Amino acid sequence: MSEQIKALEAIAEVVAEVQRTQRAKDPEGFLALFHPDALWTTGHGKVLIGFDAIAEFTRAVLPSAEWNGEVTYEVVHVQFLRPDVAAVKVRQLYRNADGEPESEGAPLYVMTRDGEDGPWLLTACQNTGVKAG
Repeated sequence: MSEQIKALEAIAEVVAEVQRTQRAKDPEGFLALFHPDALWTTGHGKVLIGFDAIAEFTRAVLPSAEWNGEVTYEVVHVQFLRPDVAAVKVRQLYRNADGEPESEGAPLYVMTRDGEDGPWLLTACQNTGVKAG
């Protein structure tokens, strides 16, 4: 298996873990996906610089987040900027209890890894809401 295919699979696994931890409202599992020097901009424009700021926000917000259905995360495009840096475009879809789409996001995750065998981690992320219509 080529290195790029392995990297794509590993990146997809991280996005799947984002989905799992969001659905489970699991802040510690979610935070385990971040690089220590990460930065994050929420869907509402709040800028979080560094792991401590991301952790404080996540621990305060994620456990009490409310939605009436489920959320899915799908990798729609990966652009390798270097072998150890990837820009990952994601489709985030919230569905209501009836399974109908309720809202959508278009996050961009810049993911990095240390060395050929290091884990892919969320390093610079921007959540963007998609307007209906």
